[in-house]
Amino acid sequence: MRRFLITIIAITFAGCASQPQTQTPATARAVASTTGFDIANLDRAANACTDFYQFANGGWLKTHPIPAAYSRWGNFSVVDVNNQQKMHTILEEAAKAQAPAGSDQQKVGDYYASCMDEKAIARAGLEPIRADLGRVNAVRSTTDLPQILARFHSFRIPVVFAFGSTQDFKNTDQVVASISQAGLGLPDRDYYTKEDPKSKEIRVRYVQHISRMLQLLGADQNDAQSQARNIMDFETKLAQSSMTNVQLRDPVATYNKMTTTELQALAPSFSWPEYFAAVGVPALQSLVVGQPEFVRELERRVNTTPVDTWKSYLRWNLINYEASKLPKEFEEADFDFYHRYLEGTKEMLPRWKRCTAATDAALGEGLGRLWTQRYFPESAKAQALDMVHNIMRALREDITTLAWMSPETRQQALAKLDAFGLKIGYPEKWRDYSAMSISKQPYVYNALVANHFEFGRDRNKIDKPVDRAEWLMTPPTVNAYNNPPMNEIVFPAGILQPPFYDPNADEAYNYGGMGAVIGHEIIHGFDDQGRQFDLHGNLADWWSAEDKQRFIDRAKCVSDQFSSYDLAGEHMTGDLVLGESIADLGGLQIAYAAYQKSQEGKPRQVIDGFTPEQRFFLGWAQVWAENSTKESQRLQITTDPHPLSRFRVNGPLSNMPEFAAAFGCNTAEAMVRDAKRCNVWGQ
Repeated sequence: MRRFLITIIAITFAGCASQPQTQTPATARAVASTTGFDIANLDRAANACTDFYQFANGGWLKTHPIPAAYSRWGNFSVVDVNNQQKMHTILEEAAKAQAPAGSDQQKVGDYYASCMDEKAIARAGLEPIRADLGRVNAVRSTTDLPQILARFHSFRIPVVFAFGSTQDFKNTDQVVASISQAGLGLPDRDYYTKEDPKSKEIRVRYVQHISRMLQLLGADQNDAQSQARNIMDFETKLAQSSMTNVQLRDPVATYNKMTTTELQALAPSFSWPEYFAAVGVPALQSLVVGQPEFVRELERRVNTTPVDTWKSYLRWNLINYEASKLPKEFEEADFDFYHRYLEGTKEMLPRWKRCTAATDAALGEGLGRLWTQRYFPESAKAQALDMVHNIMRALREDITTLAWMSPETRQQALAKLDAFGLKIGYPEKWRDYSAMSISKQPYVYNALVANHFEFGRDRNKIDKPVDRAEWLMTPPTVNAYNNPPMNEIVFPAGILQPPFYDPNADEAYNYGGMGAVIGHEIIHGFDDQGRQFDLHGNLADWWSAEDKQRFIDRAKCVSDQFSSYDLAGEHMTGDLVLGESIADLGGLQIAYAAYQKSQEGKPRQVIDGFTPEQRFFLGWAQVWAENSTKESQRLQITTDPHPLSRFRVNGPLSNMPEFAAAFGCNTAEAMVRDAKRCNVWGQ
């Protein structure tokens, strides 16, 4: 478990929504294109200066409806589908092979096979979790909580709070223990606190869902409904003491290092020594507490919540987190609420697609190693590295001449940029799964083994030096990230392919697509969160007071801009999407500068009627082509630090004079902010 949310380029796919889907001919064209963009994806009836997202993607949006098993469908989905299909091929082969016992191939094959064996899952029924249900039933008082919570946490079920490791933000060579708020069954604390009609409806449906799941577990209807209401009241108390998503973005507010004695004073009725011993760190002396007020709420719950409600809550968490591995009635009920209702997904993905995703989640580097050996050429890594260096040089030049920054702060910014770590493709040191025992047993057993292994792997890092070779995403992942405490940017192999990057495509389109993605991750090191970490990754203030205020003023412009956007009455929260929006704007600016530099001495080409500058901006816009359900949009606006796709295209481009010049837009048109122009890291 990591308290610090790494900053990523993509919108995270919800649930199993990243699984393969049969490609339409139009989808295949999007992936196979070697000339850049397909002009059929454009909407010629739209005005580029009014709504560039519609102009660039209207044709694509019309011909790519959302498949029934998804809540959103975009270019990220298209690439992810292809990666998943390749993983599926490997898994099918591994499941049938007589691989050496203990090898990665044997483990991924058996894990996948056990997930696919629905008959064995049905025969096993609830037996795999029967012992833990018995442990819950055996709870007699709140003095039993440290043991049962430690047990659940060891299988990565975050009841009440989450425990794990994190880098020490003020000594990032060291790993420390951390505790943070958790324990909610709805996607975010705001779902419990907002009073609009839709939020109230969701809470009613959530209580109904809990009741349904408890009845599947054996409770009668009246008892299940009573338990569900008590669970909802309990979780609401936790939510009311939880930080908001915006507050969680403040690394200073969430860094509260204290001794275990000081922690005990926050919640004296909970035996922390007993908990730490049970969880496997009996000698722990200090840790980081993300939200002290939440720990105080734990104290209140221990003292005031009836033990029967605690047992109902524990029982609910067990079946909620294991639902997808249990017999189909549990999995279908889970899908109905979390995917059909909350996300607007019409049908469940086929089993093999869900099992491919599950295997990637459990044994990601074992599967990723097999995937990269077969599908990722070294040439792609070298070409991507060259583009990264070009864009980093563009940012260096930008910082060197930045008018609003003092020489002292500039020197620190350049030192941080020069210290950036860079990982491309796949890990140099692969994860060792030798201690994870996987076999063709009922699926839930393998899932519990995998979770227990991952918890132990994470726990064993506590109070040890940081492993700077570790990756936080698997190689086939269609994504990228910046990890400020590591001061590094990471690009998995999965994203280094069309339409994001195609070595045979037009350079302008490549720089507007993958180049801006790279720029986005680089700028994350200097967004409203990243700028608070120094060249070593430590949480340290390296800014002069004047420069800090200038940055805050510039960032506020971006926040205000995105707060003004709404979709069917749902307003975005500018401070929630601030980091991603700063990274989009700055990433585009430095990628554009790097592209211009790369073209010096080369002839200009007009392709399909578009200039190089226009193709650059089309490259960015078409990365974000996406159809999504109303439900998933609402979920995203409430919980996701990434803006909706239309706004992350139109938002940053409307701040760029280079875009207005490329398409001949005047100051009266919507894609030109002019007097309201935001500019954080550009000239």
